[in-house]
Amino acid sequence: MSERRVLTIMAWGIFALLIYALWHGRVVNTTVLIQAGHVGRTKGNIGSIYNGLVESKWNDRVAKRVEDILKKRGIRVTRVGAKIPIANAVIAVAIHFDGAKNECATGASIGHDGSAEAKRLARDWRREYSKFFPFRWHKDNFTPNLRHYYGFSRVSASRGFLVLELGEITCKKQTDWLKPRLGEVASKIAYFIIKELKK
Repeated sequence: MSERRVLTIMAWGIFALLIYALWHGRVVNTTVLIQAGHVGRTKGNIGSIYNGLVESKWNDRVAKRVEDILKKRGIRVTRVGAKIPIANAVIAVAIHFDGAKNECATGASIGHDGSAEAKRLARDWRREYSKFFPFRWHKDNFTPNLRHYYGFSRVSASRGFLVLELGEITCKKQTDWLKPRLGEVASKIAYFIIKELKK
């Protein structure tokens, strides 16, 4: 192979790598960022699986429905899976269902970064979801592991980024109640976001 041909191939290869790097390093600007927890992940923390129920499938189903409702209202939404891009948003929400080694040990909870905006948003969500969700709640949580896993460092959300644990998928009592109500859960989240955006 000629030297010129080798140099041409190398130049195109470098150009392709540059385009790839720019594409994957882009910043997403949106009004609402919805993360469907664990979706797209095939190894590592893939979410809870219990009695044939797969958390990532529930997360994805709820996230898609939230996205649909918001888009119908003309709100700019970006939905992502486990891999969170660098993003700017007004509100960011990660959709999850909790899992526990001891069945029915958990319930609903909210993870956030402790900022004043996120605390207020978490307080309002808890007030809203408590009217609907009849099982136990846990204190708001935020840990270094949560920061790393859920991408708090990658998303700047002016009104807050919440990780919503919507119930325990490893508790049959809760899943029996939740399963026929996943659409209602999504609606609660979507209309909560709409209300918060109007404030």
